[in-house]
Amino acid sequence: MAQITAALVKELRERTGGGMMDCKRVLQEADGDLDRAALMLRERGIAKADKKAGRATSEGRISAHLLGDGRAGALVELNCETDFVAKTDDFAEFGQDLARVVCEQDPADLDSLLGLELDEGSVEERLKSAIGKLGENMAIGRFARLSTGSEGRVSSYVHAGGKIGTLVAVAAEENERPEVAELAHNVCMHVAAMAPAGLSREDLDAELVERERGVLRKQAEGEGKPPEIIEKMIQGRLNKFFKEVTLVDQPLVMDPDRSVGAAAKAVGAGIQAFRRLQLGEEGGG
Repeated sequence: MAQITAALVKELRERTGGGMMDCKRVLQEADGDLDRAALMLRERGIAKADKKAGRATSEGRISAHLLGDGRAGALVELNCETDFVAKTDDFAEFGQDLARVVCEQDPADLDSLLGLELDEGSVEERLKSAIGKLGENMAIGRFARLSTGSEGRVSSYVHAGGKIGTLVAVAAEENERPEVAELAHNVCMHVAAMAPAGLSREDLDAELVERERGVLRKQAEGEGKPPEIIEKMIQGRLNKFFKEVTLVDQPLVMDPDRSVGAAAKAVGAGIQAFRRLQLGEEGGG
């Protein structure tokens, strides 16, 4: 049997647009014959799915999954062409399966995820099958995973029919207490609504902070104040900025009279980390 190299698989993928696992499998069956392998892909209907691959996938949904012990959670963005398909049971089920795989296997990147086992095949094969069944191009977008130690728990929340998904990890003694679970859920909803830029001011991107500091300096200098007053004005306004964009300093949406950090402290908990995915949005918290 011919050796199936990565270069051979890559050549077949570029030639046919087939998926990595599909190309590898037919090359093995075709004993390394590229022409025969390409024909096999067409005969098996892989080309039908691949013809849709160039079409835009601006719709979709965010799905979430938590491990049974609450120590880890995952979010996955699955994209399609229309809102109609995004609302189907088949699409939703596939999204949930993807979130479960990410949660359980913790893939490093999209290529790793596509190669993981799912339903006696691979994730990539399941994706191809779904494209053929639902008749639209589909793509796995971003995904995120959070895990915590024995004193922590992860909570999830999906908002607006899958348009936004959040994960929050909290740490507390006796973290199964109802008040800790309620806090975690409330903070998940808060993150969905407020889209914080970071957990705390120490976690903010340095470039973002310096850019804001520069804006505040120009504003203060334009008011004609003495240099020592300007520095105090900048720091005061920067502190206000931190309260607006950092999770622990933001007023809790469900209880605006106290910050998220204060609400956590009140139940003997601390916020460890959060993740936020919004459909079609670049990046992610």
